[in-house]
Amino acid sequence: MRALIKEHFPEHGIIGEEFGSENEDGTYCWVLDPIDGTRAFIMGQPLWGVLIGLSKDGAPYLGMMDQPFLGERFWASAGEAFYRRGEQERTMRTRPCPKIEDALLAATGPYMFDDWELERFDDLGRAVRLKRYGGDCYNYCLLAMGQIDLVVEASLNIYDILPLIPIVEAAGGVVTTWEGGDPTNGGRVVAAGDPALHAQALKHLNP
Repeated sequence: MRALIKEHFPEHGIIGEEFGSENEDGTYCWVLDPIDGTRAFIMGQPLWGVLIGLSKDGAPYLGMMDQPFLGERFWASAGEAFYRRGEQERTMRTRPCPKIEDALLAATGPYMFDDWELERFDDLGRAVRLKRYGGDCYNYCLLAMGQIDLVVEASLNIYDILPLIPIVEAAGGVVTTWEGGDPTNGGRVVAAGDPALHAQALKHLNP
């Protein structure tokens, strides 16, 4: 990926989980995570993915998640979110879920939370219909497809989330920090398919 970027876009920056950063203050900057979900990858679970994002002037611009084992690709371009598997390709939209008691909530695992963060996550978990751990980057794509309603995580890095933000937003969802701020650089992140649900989730995460 780095070799191709340098060949075709030598003036662009690169931020990656492996091999560090180059020219990260450039107008365009690629954000790469070759294997998001290392634990799932090691265990043979097809919930990991290859994340490729592009920022423009520091803001998320394009995003893609590719799951090569399943042959699935999720991406956003020109304000639309797309899904492809084999010959099947379609646009994606999040589903309406204005009531928190109807929501399906996901997070990669409890280990990503500090004690006080886990308390707030558990408070939110008691309010929703169903809470499940596991999924890594795949959860955000399920949200964009309208399969689940909330993803709440912490201790994320820029390469964990920036490529996924355009996908969720183009599908109609909302991604912010727990405080409602810019999630681009990671940290504590909440993604919701329904803006009304997002507002309710923030109240549980910020009592």
